[in-house]
Amino acid sequence: MKKILLSTVLAAAVATSSLMAKDLMMATTTSTDNTGLLDYLAPIFKKDTGTTLKWVATGTGKALKMGSNCDVDILFVHAPASEKKFVATGYGVDREQVMYNDFVIIGPKKDPAHVAGLAPSKALEKIKENKSNFFSRGDNSGTNKKEISLWKKAMAKAPEKASWYVQTGQGMLRTINMAAEKNGYTMTDRGTWIKYQSQKGDKNTMKIVVEGDKSLFNQYSVITINKEKCSKVQPKLAKQFTKWIVKDSTQKIIGDFRLLGKALFVPNANK
Repeated sequence: MKKILLSTVLAAAVATSSLMAKDLMMATTTSTDNTGLLDYLAPIFKKDTGTTLKWVATGTGKALKMGSNCDVDILFVHAPASEKKFVATGYGVDREQVMYNDFVIIGPKKDPAHVAGLAPSKALEKIKENKSNFFSRGDNSGTNKKEISLWKKAMAKAPEKASWYVQTGQGMLRTINMAAEKNGYTMTDRGTWIKYQSQKGDKNTMKIVVEGDKSLFNQYSVITINKEKCSKVQPKLAKQFTKWIVKDSTQKIIGDFRLLGKALFVPNANK
């Protein structure tokens, strides 16, 4: 009887432990993953809250789709116009700004199209005129959405089928590598660019050619998936993460996250 009772108690304890285990599922842009930011934040979040953060890194377009498919509890993305539409559909609630960086256009150090220092639209016009290789993610990510908007400012639409315009369908780091291999240009967020620099070191053949324009601002935000649309999501855990990531101490951690002595993101919650 004692053995049976002990087994029952142990089984109950395991079941209770399992119920207490808390996992928050996130869909996020590749830059929060590639830069190492989430690997840096997740253990701190677990220590502070007891909740394990798990994530899928993909383009923002696909992340939003995962949200509308009720596959995740929260989004951490960077395409404000698309995010606002997502919230307007009712699938997203409690959208909060977290941090920002900026987009930059990078190219070979020799800059064969001679675009260094130009405004984004002028640089893209010149790349087109010279038929210099340009590598686009072509994946409906936040970066791709911004790139397309810049092409539309420079001309009627993005080149799409031009021989020199390559849509990689890949993440940012892989796209940068492809551009470097083919002596081409691409657009990236600054955080991923710094990560690339840290990986390549002295073997880096690329440089920033366009930066600083106000159109290159890159805002990141979190969005909770609405339980009224997705019955199985965990809004309490999502809200827990949102409150945690916008509080002052976490914002400082984000601001202190650096590679090569450079900040990858600038916190701007509650601003």
